[in-house]
Amino acid sequence: MFTPALPRFGPQGPFPHAPLAHPLDRKWLHYAFLSRCGRQALIANLSVLGSSTGTVFADPGAPATGRRSGTGTAAEGQHMAILLLYGEGQGWSATQFNAEQPELPWSAFRLPYPHGEPRAFRVAARSAAPAADVRLIRTSRPCTSQCAPFGDDEHLRWQSEPGVLGTGTLRHGDGTAIRTDLLGYHERVRGRWSWPTLGGWVFGFVNDPSGPADQAPPSAVVFTLIQPAYPADAANGSVMLWRDGRMIRHFPRRNLRVAVSGRLDRDRVAMVPPLAGLLGTPPMAAVPGRLLITARLGDDRLVLDFRSHTAGRIANPSETSLHPFSVHETLGPCTVEGRVGGRRIGFHTGGIVEFAGGARD
Repeated sequence: MFTPALPRFGPQGPFPHAPLAHPLDRKWLHYAFLSRCGRQALIANLSVLGSSTGTVFADPGAPATGRRSGTGTAAEGQHMAILLLYGEGQGWSATQFNAEQPELPWSAFRLPYPHGEPRAFRVAARSAAPAADVRLIRTSRPCTSQCAPFGDDEHLRWQSEPGVLGTGTLRHGDGTAIRTDLLGYHERVRGRWSWPTLGGWVFGFVNDPSGPADQAPPSAVVFTLIQPAYPADAANGSVMLWRDGRMIRHFPRRNLRVAVSGRLDRDRVAMVPPLAGLLGTPPMAAVPGRLLITARLGDDRLVLDFRSHTAGRIANPSETSLHPFSVHETLGPCTVEGRVGGRRIGFHTGGIVEFAGGARD
């Protein structure tokens, strides 16, 4: 009996099968998780930067041939990977930018894995610690892809999915291995930009952990604020609300108000990766102690109130200047309240916020 092949829609990998044709073309996968107990955090970035050769790069959907070491040849572009772990009692630990990762890492955007089907996600330092060995499960659907143009010919495109569940072992830099349940977020980013022109961003997410542990969070919120150096009106951002795994509201940038106050004690900030000091990293800008975002659209209103508790400062080398670009992965309590679609929303839990910036021409 003849069975016709099922049609395939969209790319088979997390990204379209298109070469990185410019030295500043780049793509990355971002993972961020908090333990349900609130005492552990996992953050990972897996990225590829374009090559000056303009060569067609390896197909991300090609069959796996082994573990990628974290560096690539000129033909593939520059592969980088970094893992950060935080634990109460262990503090922050991080790999270098050459963390070992699977050839084809887990992604909600790989012809997305069926909901409820766990898949392995492993990232580790070449010295074996820190390391993460977890199994991830999707419970939600992603938002539509968003794009922020800026500079002369630069842009950043991203797509988000909260409500990702995880179970597994985190091995901290001091060797402590902790088995934990995780609730987090996954994102893919691609585009063409230099760090000075990008300017900076504020990004974060929060999942309501009050629902059943094996289902989508009752509510989840993701927000972004891109702050390019120029043009003056190029700021882009949004607040998005998910309910039971489905995105139900998108508040565009013009409907947002963002305010910060205070600052996080510098003693609560750890600089990573371990070799970051060799970049001649200048003193960091202060991390806000409090972030307040208010979104309004018609009768809908949503307020996020985040308080910084601790941060890991990732010092990223800049391809076009001598000044590194800093990404502060900040952990702390977050309160969400409001009314959307006639239903009240209110919960208090831990969140992760990125405060990024620092590079200059």
